[in-house]
Amino acid sequence: MSFLSGGNAVFIAELYGRYLDDPASVDPSWVRFFHELHDDPGALAGDFKGQGALRRDLKVIGAADPDAPPAKKDAKAAATASDPAAIRQAQLDSIRALMLIRSYRVRGHLQAELDPLGLTAQEQHPELDYRTYGFTDADLDREIFIDNVLGLESASLRKIMQVLRDTYCARIGVEFMHIQDPDQKAWIQKRIESIHNRTDFTPRGKQAILERLTEAEGFERFLQLKYTGTKRFGLEGGETVIPALEQILKRGSQLGLNDVVMGMAHRGRLNVLANFLKKPYQAIFSEFQGNAAHPEDVQGSGDVKYHLGTSGDRDFDGKVVHLSLVPNPSHLEVVGPVVVGKVRAKQTHRGDTERTSVLGIILHGDAAFAGQGIVPETFLLSQLKGYATGGTLHIIINNQIGFTTAPQYSRSGPYCSDVAKGFQAPVFHVNADDPEAVVHVARIAIEFRQEFKSDVVIDMQCYRRQGHNEADEPGFTQPLMYRKIAGHPTTRAIYGAKLVAEGVMTAEEVEAVSADFQALLEREFQASKSFKVNKADWLEGKWQGIVQLADEEEFREEKTGVPIDLLREVGLGLARVPEGFAVNRKVLRQLDAKREMIESGAGIDWATAEALAFGTLLVEGNPVRLSGQDCGRGTFSQRHCRLVDQETEARFEPLNLLREDQARFEVIDSPLSEEAVLAFEYGYSQVEPNSLVMWEGQFGDFANGAQVIIDQFISSGESKWLRMSGLVLLLPHGYEGQGPEHSSARWERYLQLSAEDNWLVCNVSTPANYFHALRRQLRRNYRKPLVIMTPKSLLRHKLCVSNLDEFQAGTRFYRVLAETAHLIADAKIRRVLLCSGKVYYDLLEERTRRNLNDVAIIRVEQLYPWPKDAIKHQLARYPNAELLWVQEEPANMGPWTFVDRRIEFICEELDLKAKRAVYCGRKAAASPASGLYKTHVAEQQAIIEKALVGDQSDLFQPFRRATKLSRLHA
Repeated sequence: MSFLSGGNAVFIAELYGRYLDDPASVDPSWVRFFHELHDDPGALAGDFKGQGALRRDLKVIGAADPDAPPAKKDAKAAATASDPAAIRQAQLDSIRALMLIRSYRVRGHLQAELDPLGLTAQEQHPELDYRTYGFTDADLDREIFIDNVLGLESASLRKIMQVLRDTYCARIGVEFMHIQDPDQKAWIQKRIESIHNRTDFTPRGKQAILERLTEAEGFERFLQLKYTGTKRFGLEGGETVIPALEQILKRGSQLGLNDVVMGMAHRGRLNVLANFLKKPYQAIFSEFQGNAAHPEDVQGSGDVKYHLGTSGDRDFDGKVVHLSLVPNPSHLEVVGPVVVGKVRAKQTHRGDTERTSVLGIILHGDAAFAGQGIVPETFLLSQLKGYATGGTLHIIINNQIGFTTAPQYSRSGPYCSDVAKGFQAPVFHVNADDPEAVVHVARIAIEFRQEFKSDVVIDMQCYRRQGHNEADEPGFTQPLMYRKIAGHPTTRAIYGAKLVAEGVMTAEEVEAVSADFQALLEREFQASKSFKVNKADWLEGKWQGIVQLADEEEFREEKTGVPIDLLREVGLGLARVPEGFAVNRKVLRQLDAKREMIESGAGIDWATAEALAFGTLLVEGNPVRLSGQDCGRGTFSQRHCRLVDQETEARFEPLNLLREDQARFEVIDSPLSEEAVLAFEYGYSQVEPNSLVMWEGQFGDFANGAQVIIDQFISSGESKWLRMSGLVLLLPHGYEGQGPEHSSARWERYLQLSAEDNWLVCNVSTPANYFHALRRQLRRNYRKPLVIMTPKSLLRHKLCVSNLDEFQAGTRFYRVLAETAHLIADAKIRRVLLCSGKVYYDLLEERTRRNLNDVAIIRVEQLYPWPKDAIKHQLARYPNAELLWVQEEPANMGPWTFVDRRIEFICEELDLKAKRAVYCGRKAAASPASGLYKTHVAEQQAIIEKALVGDQSDLFQPFRRATKLSRLHA
């Protein structure tokens, strides 16, 4: 509003006068502006003919309503109302005052006293200076009519300025005028202006705040005393977050909240665990003494203390709220979408369609909130169908520093929270040294979230009393800040002195609160020396009946087949279309083909096998959820599990209409995000062990964008945190000449991460085996993530089909598929080719073309856990054969480095003529695949030919010999 200078204010006032006489006489943009000045959202849809606006504005300037009955007025008011010059002056004062008020609503936060350390000098913003609007000091005591704006009918300019500063420029700064929803904006404005943005707490309420601060500060001091210098990433400087969280729960429980899922990084985590989630102090002290956080009979590597989570119940005035804190690695913000995924799953489980009973709370660091891209990705999900949770409450513990980096080097905007404004979230900035202001803001935030189901941000500006960790020296890089911190009293000390000054408590009572708490900690510390964890909470609730798999050899293949009648019922249901539904002709041909497959029992392709797996699980009572980019149709136009009416664009999902009492099928076309969406689905899968939860990469290569989730959560979450997941990753993979970013799902990375039975990695080659792989995810009594390389060209390959009897009762998943052709005697087989996935069909077609009957092909469908016994059984049939591993990927990619020694060990145990497998595939390369189709074809043909008929000595060397470097000259 820089155009509202003193000179312009006169012009605008004249324009405003014309608007009062006839709104149609001014530009429509000014009509809207003048309407908004009255902060009446309904006015925008009101009477623009002139009379409605005229009545309102006559009231604003104190003039009489021409249609109103005569009213008594004092002589001075009557004179003013009859004097045209006085009326014009009143108009001018009113419009200037309204512009000033509006500027404070937009910019007031820039003048708020937010920094507890006072390190940043504030400059007067010109738009917040009354002189900018043509007022002078002589006008300060002049009465101005503002018609119940700020809760005032009229007031002096001095009074208006005082109210504005109290409301918008004290220790709370509010950013809300960027919000497009007028109801949300009006709600915040009314909520804070009606009470000048402060809560008058009762004496007991103030004592409760002091008690929470005492617990937060006392806990940190006790740890520092007992475990000096040990890393704990303490909360010192940000202790006010504890009473803020308490207020959110207390007020939230009154508004229907009964379940909270939390996520946070490591700073302050132990304090939140102890003083908010009420994890026993003695359990935490025991972990500091080096004891495990889980029972001795439970396997797992564990994690450092400040990454762990917990769960428990809290009672607020008889209302019980369940709390859980999600474990989190050091990748700071990466836990955010995991939290919202768990919230969504809990809401689905509860039938919470209003999204008021389950809430996600995420605690952030300032530098991470501004700097990490997963934060806007998480906000992006907040209002999307399939991901919406009714809003997340974000609390930034703003230490005003990131490790050693100052704000001016870590973000481009004035606030770390600026990214949230792009998603229409209100932002409440608050000084953490004012606990009452923080608790007040927390109350407003949870009320807003429950009312509007929208994200809310609290930017709690504080400081970090220690360095990045307790062994760090912050003075190396921020000497001035830490000199100021060293002499700065703690928040508890400041607030305690305030309560003493107000007469709420005596100094002795304040000190007694601290002494009593320290005595409690000492008792807990003594008890921790004999503390034993006797129960793990990870297989309770919906996880009852699920067990932990302790040994790779316990992996067994459950019977995952389905009665033939159910297969036919589901299969025919897939091809059923409602009467009058206009299906695309090409899709209709696919549906007709599905019907023919089911009726004939032959030629079942990949997409139909997948739909049969989904449908049979749904009929058996297991929900199915699939999300990813364009997964409803399928990247390769193969799935079409959601049909679109060609005339109306109405949507129809056949899988949801198989039976009346079936479970629900969800297919969600995700935003263009891998990291946040995959994390969301991981969180969802942790709440719903009996649902088939899947994420599909548009191409498997794109999972690169979610590597942190794969490394830190999916592959290692059970080992670190005792948290199981049955999540399925569908990663399209296969070399078909589409270039380096559309060929490889980089499955060597998943194999490298494979250990301790942490998940399953498969590259299946038949629709039936894919069907069984999906169904066994829920038919086993344990849960493991499944990483599966799904095909592209095989989706329509004439040989990549299965018969219906391969799906029926008694059938199962096969980790290894034996040779199926009639060849010469096993002992006379010249060569055995071990392979996985699509390359099998290239080998098969070429072998058939050449009419070779002395080359056997064995398919390894599951690479991890390594099916040693099954492979050993097959290789034992061919004791005299050469042995090759054939793959499409370069030698430094794909499975070769994973299988090489494992195959060698099998050869040794069997004492085969072949002592190890010989590599046959592309040479090691920096890029996954060639970008030239001609080159791809030549490479692929060479691999197939050498695999089938090449001399062993002529096979590719996996790695090129190093070339000599030329001499370097000075």
